Parts: sequence; structure tokens; C-alpha cells
Amino acid sequence: MDSKTLLVDLHKAIGQLQGALQLPADNDVYKAGCIQYFEFSFELAWKTVKRMAEDEGMVDCNSPKSALKAAFSRGWLQEEEVWLEMLAARNKMAHTYHAAEALAIFDNLPRYATALHALVQSLSSINH
Repeated sequence: MDSKTLLVDLHKAIGQLQGALQLPADNDVYKAGCIQYFEFSFELAWKTVKRMAEDEGMVDCNSPKSALKAAFSRGWLQEEEVWLEMLAARNKMAHTYHAAEALAIFDNLPRYATALHALVQSLSSINH
């Protein structure tokens, strides 16, 4: 998929996450849905970064961690600590499920959504 399409899809996914976070968090099914929106948004984020880095000639972006490194080196990402937290959260949710960990991740979703939105803004400014 080309970088413009990925960026549009990422923007939509983050919009869904942000919209969901506006609703009352009154049950675990809702929280699980928000976490799923986060996971989907994070996957699109690193894959969009990967594609855009490849478009600029960088070839070693085949994992989320390497894509994040490329984005930091290019100045596309800020708040390294938040992005490393997001990567750890994504890995926890992708490989295991513990309710207590999921709830802790849910509590951080507003910060993660803000960082994801900032990435879209940054990438949009270079991908006219």
C-alpha cells in the first residue's frame, strides 16, 4: 500500500480511537474495544512510518522498533518515552492477555492517542 493511503487510513483509525475514548468507560467490553482501536492504530502507525521511510530510501524498517528509530531519526516522532510505552503495550496485548495489564493500558490511551495524532500531523506535513 502506498504511503498516502496508509496515512489516510491511520488518520481514520486514530479518529475512531479518539471518538471511542469520548464515551463513558462503564464496562470491560467497551475498554477492550478501545484497546483494540489502539492496537490497530499502532500497527498502522508503524507500517505508515515504514512505508514513508522506504520512500525516502531507508530500508531497515521491518519491525515496529526499527520503524520507530527511523521516525525519531527523521524528526517525525517526539516523546520517545511515550512511543516506547506504546510499543511495550502493543506487545503485551498482542502476545498475552491479562485483565489488570489491559486496564493499565486503557488508562494510558488518551496519552497514546495524542502521540498518534501528533505523528499524523508530522507525516502529513511531509507527504503532500
